Amino acid sequence: MGPRITTALFFIFLIVCVTGQAQDKRALKLADAVMESMGGAENWEKTRYLQWTFFGSRKWWWDKWTGNVRMESQRDDLRIAMNIHDKTGKVFRMGKEEASPDSLNHFLDRGYRMWINDSYWLVMPFKLRDPGTSLSYLGRDTTTTGQPAEVLELTFADVGVTPDNKYHIYVDPDQKLVVQWNYFRNYTDPEPRFRSAWTNYRRYGQILLSDGRGDRSLADLAVYDHLPAALFERVDQPAGQIIE
Repeated sequence: MGPRITTALFFIFLIVCVTGQAQDKRALKLADAVMESMGGAENWEKTRYLQWTFFGSRKWWWDKWTGNVRMESQRDDLRIAMNIHDKTGKVFRMGKEEASPDSLNHFLDRGYRMWINDSYWLVMPFKLRDPGTSLSYLGRDTTTTGQPAEVLELTFADVGVTPDNKYHIYVDPDQKLVVQWNYFRNYTDPEPRFRSAWTNYRRYGQILLSDGRGDRSLADLAVYDHLPAALFERVDQPAGQIIE
């Protein structure tokens, strides 16, 4: 009896493993389809400069090729220009450039964390297969508006500033575009902290971007082939004066 139970358990374990592998392959295939619908990996790599405003609070310019970013607060006198790879940069606040090393490092770290959050709200569909991400296919469900969708579970392994987060990504089965995401602060949470629609897809350059996020929206979306180098260097001047 003992050996038979052991053999039976082994085959159950094998079936579970094979099923899990099949689901992961399906998840990866769906993620690839999303990337293709958004313009494709090649066009995403060719896209250099992105601009957007995060919910009326922060306006961003991002040089994807170098990692240089610029943020201008829409609520107070704060401008940050930094490189997200080495976290070096400049800070302008209260009418002057920040000189204190401790204060400078504080605001550069804050700027990096804001960029991680704000950019993910814009370009998450392009980052489903980034290193350190894990995808599982959860099957079919409906969005909060009743739209049919295929659902991916997205988790992280020691990447970003909030690796315990989890997302459920709802993908239109025909258009292969993200139509909703559910955010879980911890991957063990049974219910999401929020659910948000992704709407109003438009073409910018050679890629698609969406600005609708439920009852809120991103703004000022743009893709550029060229921007002045001073935009990422001169924090003493507002961006509008540099780009003109």
